[in-house]
Amino acid sequence: MNDGGLGETAATAIENDGSSRSRRTGRSSGRRGKRAGRQNGFTQPAWKTIVNPYAPAEILNPEQIERIHDASLTILEEIGMDFLLPEAREILDKAGADVTPGSERVRFDRSMILEAIANAPSEFTLHARNPERHLPMGGRNFITSMVASAPNCSDTDRGRRVGNQVDFRNFVRLGQKLNIIHMFGGYPVEPVDLPPATRHLDCLSDFITMGDKVFHAYSLGRERNLDALEMVRIGRGLTESELDQQPSLLTIINTSSPLRLDNPMLTGIIEMARRNQAVVITPFTLSGAMAPVTLAGALAQQNAEALAGLAFAQIVRPGAPVMYGGFTSNVDMKSGAPAFGTPEYIKTAQIGGQLARRYGIPYRSSNVNASNCVDAQAAYESVFALWGAVTGHTNLLKHGAGWLEGGLCASFEKVILDADLLQMVAAYLEPLEVSDASLGLDAVRDVGPGGHFFGTEHTQARYEKAFYAPILSDWRNFESWEEAGSETATQRANRVFKQLIQEYEAPYLDPATAEELAEFVSKRKEEGGVPTDF
Repeated sequence: MNDGGLGETAATAIENDGSSRSRRTGRSSGRRGKRAGRQNGFTQPAWKTIVNPYAPAEILNPEQIERIHDASLTILEEIGMDFLLPEAREILDKAGADVTPGSERVRFDRSMILEAIANAPSEFTLHARNPERHLPMGGRNFITSMVASAPNCSDTDRGRRVGNQVDFRNFVRLGQKLNIIHMFGGYPVEPVDLPPATRHLDCLSDFITMGDKVFHAYSLGRERNLDALEMVRIGRGLTESELDQQPSLLTIINTSSPLRLDNPMLTGIIEMARRNQAVVITPFTLSGAMAPVTLAGALAQQNAEALAGLAFAQIVRPGAPVMYGGFTSNVDMKSGAPAFGTPEYIKTAQIGGQLARRYGIPYRSSNVNASNCVDAQAAYESVFALWGAVTGHTNLLKHGAGWLEGGLCASFEKVILDADLLQMVAAYLEPLEVSDASLGLDAVRDVGPGGHFFGTEHTQARYEKAFYAPILSDWRNFESWEEAGSETATQRANRVFKQLIQEYEAPYLDPATAEELAEFVSKRKEEGGVPTDF
């Protein structure tokens, strides 16, 4: 069975549905009918940014945090870090770092690091094409993003496949449609069917024309950075100087752990920081593989690498917006495979937040898991990752919806599962009202002992919005669920993602802006795009 009304590209993602199981419903009356009605439609809270009102987890005491801090500075002073880009070493040499001619190693006096990062803003705003989608970063803000950078994608209809433009665009449709997703944190899936030299032009153009939210630019060479800067300037209708005053792009800079920053990453820091765009320094420190097997040692290395990158960004442009990224997890010591959503991951996410707050810099973490399919493992590892992120007071949640296989696959069903989890997190973070009205003493007096509250005025005035309404949970009894087709949560997620793609409508874009953007993309393609060696 093919679902109609999607247009050519969207229809491809949900073709060959093959059964009517996703269309079955329960009866239309009584308790069973009310529950079924909730299952068959999709409603979501209105767009809004999220604020975390609770105290952050402080699982290390101040003395322990200072020991990690001190160990990090000792690493940078005594061991140093390799900066592979000559231009970066020249910048650091002029700033006073210890740069030995003919060597890639750079060592830092601790006072130099601390003086540099003191210039970093504790809060800033990322500006979207739609002003209603601007994002406050830092403080108690909790901002979510779609999965990013997966080479493969999957759904239960067509299985696992290599990333392509059709699926890329359908992930963009989902990310735009879901209000709980605040931004695009990179290509949800890599569209490998597009030429590498011009792929970024198509993808960034899609973010601008198919969405109106903040998006991400990869730092994979100076030309790509410059193209992204020009495209976001066009998309937002800004002058060069206005863009320099309004951070509108975000890039992720991953260190090559242990203790290295390569040429594309350093070029990205230089180009983005110079233009006052947001740079997120994120060491990829897997304890036992690219970092010490002890969590304290891995965190000390993470902190050293993060501080070196953050300081470099501030040396390039003091006051440029930056974020402290934490991505320390452990590996399976039997196979060497990365593990996520583990007790160790929770701890490092929480401690990463403590370290970021120590420096007064906004914090990034991730919603990750290592499962190979949308199953119980995918769900519980994501819940634990979210627990570490939320209690660690993450400001930016990368890979918030859709991550599977340790980042090797973007799953359409997992996007919906994660959206449900994120909506539950948002509901949990809503402050609890304690007032005369919410205490409901008049309702208690009316009902008295042995009664029920279903029919009270207090309940009738509030029941529609009293509790969180899940996307995927099925609360019918077993018999009703079985009679309706025994649909699993994954099957419901499949049905919901296809519904959202059907309902997607592109946000308004001024025709003159669209024309200017198309002309830029066409011109850059005629010029050959960017040099590639792959």
